[in-house]
Amino acid sequence: MKTLEGIRVLDLSRVLAGPYATMMLADYGADVIKIEPPKVGDDSRAFGPFIGKESAYFMSLNRNKRSIELNFKRQAECDLFKEMVKQADVVVENYRPGTMEKFGLGYDVLKEINPKLIYVACSGFGQTGPYKSKPAYDIIVQAMGGIMSITGPENGDPTRVGASVGDVVAGIFSAYGAMLALYHRERTGLGQKVDVGMLDCQIAILENAIARYVTSGIVPGPLGNRHPSITPFSSYTAQDGYLIVGAGNARLWEKLCAVLERPDLLADPRFATNADRTNNVNALADILNGIFKQKTIAAWLELLETAGLPCAPINTVEKIVNDPHVAAREMIVEVEHPVAGKLKMPGVPVKLSLTPGKVETPAPLLGQHAVEILHELFGWSEEKTKEFFAESK
Repeated sequence: MKTLEGIRVLDLSRVLAGPYATMMLADYGADVIKIEPPKVGDDSRAFGPFIGKESAYFMSLNRNKRSIELNFKRQAECDLFKEMVKQADVVVENYRPGTMEKFGLGYDVLKEINPKLIYVACSGFGQTGPYKSKPAYDIIVQAMGGIMSITGPENGDPTRVGASVGDVVAGIFSAYGAMLALYHRERTGLGQKVDVGMLDCQIAILENAIARYVTSGIVPGPLGNRHPSITPFSSYTAQDGYLIVGAGNARLWEKLCAVLERPDLLADPRFATNADRTNNVNALADILNGIFKQKTIAAWLELLETAGLPCAPINTVEKIVNDPHVAAREMIVEVEHPVAGKLKMPGVPVKLSLTPGKVETPAPLLGQHAVEILHELFGWSEEKTKEFFAESK
């Protein structure tokens, strides 16, 4: 039995944040029914890169789901959705606040239909507050949330994080919220609304940037690859590229000096304590870079790892996709799509010993499972399903 087997999710979300959340639920066995606008479907079906006419972007986020088209501008299809809600456990949507209410399908309506329903609303700024109606994209909340102001080269321009952390983190928190609500329902029988704002999620992951500001009054800025309060804890230049070294305590600093054959650094008053090393970070970086440039990344990694020092190459995407440890952890998996063929994508990161998650089915074609879903839920025949949707075309 899978962890979420028996949980039915009606997924009205599109593009990234919501689909990422429902993908997480689907990976652990939830029956995720992706409800898409007719003809065009999820916006991300039109986003590249493509394999033929199929979006690899869309396929990587919508595995393990089934698809049906519903047109909420048609009352009969809104009514059908309400009937589906009676048999659902979770609804997930990432519209701007007020949109579902315009369709007559807001939480206040749906909870009367199914009091046990968990309704996850993931939006840019949440369901309350002065910004709630503002439109948002990943880069908008990265900018407003502060993370861009602490990302990039030291003294450089604010920089967007390379991955869409504004969307992805909100998706993770949305799945987390759904699980919390499911656990509460298990104990009480009551559903509830889960309100996730992308901006809130960005603030939640700022960790010590906020701590530094509220304790010192100093506004944090970008520091490149180095840590603001631990040194040496950064990237350094070898003969053939960059590597990361993290000597996060006095014991590791002593080990590093031994590996570098520089015991004199231990006696240097500029580097006596972590605070001293951080205060003199640039002077220490000049010394360390001068040493690391004498060998290749591979040579340094062998020496550092043998000494038990945290270190790493700065991998390209190509290298990490083909890494043997990543393969051993099944973090790159291959699925067979009925149109696009074989496609590799990230695997399931949380490894459960009894009820593991799994990538089992490819992303659905638009409306692929309409007949199957409506027969399963309501006993409709294929003819009845086709007749019903013919009126909306």
